[in-house]
Amino acid sequence: MRFLLYNIRYGAGVGPRFHLPVPYCGYLKPTNGHFSKIMDFIKSVRPDIVGLVEVDFGSYRVEKCNQAEVIAGRLDHQVVYESKYSAQSMARKIPLMNKQGNALLTHLDIVDQRFHYFNNGVKRLVIEVELPEVSIFLVHLSLKFRHRQYQLNQLHRLITDREKPVIVAGDFNAFWGDRELELFLAASGMVSANMQCESSFPSSFPVRELDFIFHSPEIRSIGFQVPQIRLSDHLPLVWDFEIQTETTIPTFSRPAEASPGIVAPIYI
Repeated sequence: MRFLLYNIRYGAGVGPRFHLPVPYCGYLKPTNGHFSKIMDFIKSVRPDIVGLVEVDFGSYRVEKCNQAEVIAGRLDHQVVYESKYSAQSMARKIPLMNKQGNALLTHLDIVDQRFHYFNNGVKRLVIEVELPEVSIFLVHLSLKFRHRQYQLNQLHRLITDREKPVIVAGDFNAFWGDRELELFLAASGMVSANMQCESSFPSSFPVRELDFIFHSPEIRSIGFQVPQIRLSDHLPLVWDFEIQTETTIPTFSRPAEASPGIVAPIYI
């Protein structure tokens, strides 16, 4: 199976024009066709599961279309999405912000779906989607270090109750480095799909690893890429994996032409 994680920045684009005439004003501008390039890239990856961070659900910025539903339609996927702000948050009452959230898309059968909200931070949403073989949690953690630590503690409690193997993915905003996540990983027993610690932010010159895919040990990683696709301020993560079962026979070497561990480069 192939998992794509991508913070798409609402399709708002990148580059010097994003910050003109004032810094970050690009968040207020129409996407002007940039979103279609993101869709083309996502479709080219041919993912089984897509975790999208920073999605617009219908503001003027995207001509009132729901980006999650449009991408799902292009992929012929089911989609689960929700606002990243809790129902009590003032952000839910502010135009533009009240259309911002995260989404998970898949062509696999969805057994169940739940929305959890952290107790701390502005961005609080946790999307949980249960598939036949795995439970997936999609997050976008707080910009504040103290809030992120509270959120990680709550996230740990959420995933430890699940009987199926677990995938936790999202933008963790770990500005202090992966040391922020050491206690969470040690307590949960999860491992990172990004074994080489490749950076994903900023996309123009990646120096920080902010986006992560963590998984239970019984999930076997087959391949991992950080495509150099600069359509957002984050680079996407592409991970190929399989679920280990009692009947799975470990394979330590395969002929190159038959190996699922060799992942073809992704281009658009």
